[in-house]
Amino acid sequence: MNDTISIIIPTYNEKGNIATLLARIHQALSGYDYEVLLVDDDSKDGTIEVASSLASRYPVKVIVRRNERGLATAVVHGLKVATGQIIGVMDADLQHPPEAIPELLKALQKGADMVVASRYVEGGGCPHWGLSRRVISKVALALSHLLLPSTRQVKDPLSGFFMFRRQNIAQARLKPIGYKISLEIMLAGRFQHVVEVPYVFEDRSAGKSKLRPQQQIDYLRHVLSLMARTGELKRFVKFCAVGLSGIIVNQGFLWLLTEFAGLRYYVSAIFGIEASIVSNFVLNDYFTFADRRTGKSKSFLVRLLKFNVTCLAGAGIQYGLLLLFTSVFGIYYLISNLIAIAVAFLWNYFVSSWWTWK
Repeated sequence: MNDTISIIIPTYNEKGNIATLLARIHQALSGYDYEVLLVDDDSKDGTIEVASSLASRYPVKVIVRRNERGLATAVVHGLKVATGQIIGVMDADLQHPPEAIPELLKALQKGADMVVASRYVEGGGCPHWGLSRRVISKVALALSHLLLPSTRQVKDPLSGFFMFRRQNIAQARLKPIGYKISLEIMLAGRFQHVVEVPYVFEDRSAGKSKLRPQQQIDYLRHVLSLMARTGELKRFVKFCAVGLSGIIVNQGFLWLLTEFAGLRYYVSAIFGIEASIVSNFVLNDYFTFADRRTGKSKSFLVRLLKFNVTCLAGAGIQYGLLLLFTSVFGIYYLISNLIAIAVAFLWNYFVSSWWTWK
């Protein structure tokens, strides 16, 4: 691989890790043409001075931002300065082992246009994490896979350690919020072949963790922003509109069959429910999920059957929650039903997106 490699590393108060980090990167990239860009958010602990003093020994450039903060925006800033056609991103705290960089480069050589160092493929892991951090990570991952379906092909789309070809983001408009820059680049860029390489997430060797509750809020804002930009938010609104139309169909069949066909209301209700499921399916198939009516979901009847199963399960969830909230927790039944409907609706949407129209 003859392309120049640019390794972008956001830093803030990482004085104790810089020398070791640069030495390990230099050893890992022996024989490669590379540069390291340390994008620092105006550290006050001596990080800038230590990094600058090492510029004569290693190909490192120190970029200091005085009026801006944040890991993701630091990476975007680094991209503007980077000269390489191969871009790598990693943390400064040595939790991302530089020794894994050659494996990422090998995957690029074999045809990948983005390579993610993954904690969640065979051979990877986070052995030193406590229970709370594992739960937070898994919940964030599940939200990504649920709300941004195009990330489902990658088991660790939230990794902060990855490499990609610069040409694949040439036309991308990056608008990251918070710290999950890999998610931003993956969805804003044009990547056809994303590969995961296992790595073990290490303990921080010096300095303090930057993980804060605000970062979780920023992550949710970022996911919402990406949903809007990728069309998934519009899809959700369409699903809501179709669901409202199903209420009209349901009520209409119930009234017609009871008033004009002479059926008992509880019998008419069964036909009304199924009629609303079928009408919702047809509208979702040609309106909400029109772009997914190919590939694994190509059979109309199979999709219809899956949607029926999903909605009937949703009805069961709604009924069960109504009983639970009203009988066990003593919540007024109409309020209980509204909560139950909301949960059942989310169930129908996520399962439809994940299974019916995958």
